[in-house]
Amino acid sequence: MQPTWTKRFAHRTQRMKGSAIRELLKLTERPEVISFGGGMPAPEIFPVDEVGKACDRILKNYSEKALQYGTTEGYNPLREMLAKEANRQGISCEKENILITSGSQQALDLIGKVFIDPGDKILVENPTYLGALQAWNAYECDYLTLQSDKDGMLPESLEEGLKKGPKFLYALPNFQNPTGISFTLERRRKVVELADKYGVPIIEDDPYGKLRYEGKDLPTLAQLDAEMRGSPKGQMNGNVLYLSTFSKILAPGIRLAWAIGPVDAISKIAQAKQGADLNTSTFNQLMAYEVGKDGFLDKHVEVIRKVYHERRDVMLDALEEHCPKGVEWTHPEGGLFLWVTMPKGIDTAELMKEALKLNVAYVPGSSFHPLGGGENTMRLNFSFSNPATINEGIGRLGKLFKDTLR
Repeated sequence: MQPTWTKRFAHRTQRMKGSAIRELLKLTERPEVISFGGGMPAPEIFPVDEVGKACDRILKNYSEKALQYGTTEGYNPLREMLAKEANRQGISCEKENILITSGSQQALDLIGKVFIDPGDKILVENPTYLGALQAWNAYECDYLTLQSDKDGMLPESLEEGLKKGPKFLYALPNFQNPTGISFTLERRRKVVELADKYGVPIIEDDPYGKLRYEGKDLPTLAQLDAEMRGSPKGQMNGNVLYLSTFSKILAPGIRLAWAIGPVDAISKIAQAKQGADLNTSTFNQLMAYEVGKDGFLDKHVEVIRKVYHERRDVMLDALEEHCPKGVEWTHPEGGLFLWVTMPKGIDTAELMKEALKLNVAYVPGSSFHPLGGGENTMRLNFSFSNPATINEGIGRLGKLFKDTLR
């Protein structure tokens, strides 16, 4: 009898869809395509020498530990290093508050597994990070969307959403993916105060926080929440679960990230992780610790900032030079992305077909809107391509925009 696997899929799989970005990357593997699609770091500045030396030290001195199973919570020296860095940034915590995950994407999936029941409402920005939507769709939640402007979440829209009793609020305060927008300090305080008022926890996703190119660093929601509560030093017992990653400051291929939160939340997420993969790669954790333990990452981040700052400026200048009136874009103070808005009536998914004929690619914006919409928007990545390639690619897009609007 012929197997009928498709008839045996769980009901939840009906809400699983392939990522538009992942599918796009398949189309742009051709070397002639200039891709502003993926959120990929620049490979030419990966710290290859430091990683190689760290791997040599590990295999020489710690091979029995590095090649063995590890604890689900993570490699203790790495957790302690991350706790020290978090406290330096104003997030009061200890290693018991930290769980190492296999990339931030796993952290988002585990949060869905632990917190979301079918029919739960999740409050998100509109647009928001596509990977979070992809992680949580399978858990059969419903989305409530709130509106933002150039300063972050609009307080009136946020409060309206919080009144509807969502399970949690998902926020990216620093250089949001996809728009590149950052919350002002005033808006950050308002988010923390309103979430506390309505008893709604916050998932703070901060993969790009260290990649600031202008302006001043601002406190995380986790820090502001602790300050509001007067939390004792070293204790994290508030309303925020904070996520960050090594993908943007070391290398995405090692799939290494972390969650910081109250012990009761972290412990339950760790139980879910046991069922998923037992533990994150022990070798990769030791490598990240060896690379980062003596302050190398701080120096490397400065290199990353310099390179990406230049590429952001080149893209902004190229858009100014080549784009016709009616096309608008954000001016991110950091991160990897900017957001382009075309005049109403332009479908960027359809326009993408013409862009690919010119061997240039972007991500249509509708994918980032959980309830639909955003057909006239797109996300552009500036970190991956060198300045000359950015100029050429934006030149091609600018010509396409002019022809389309004409």
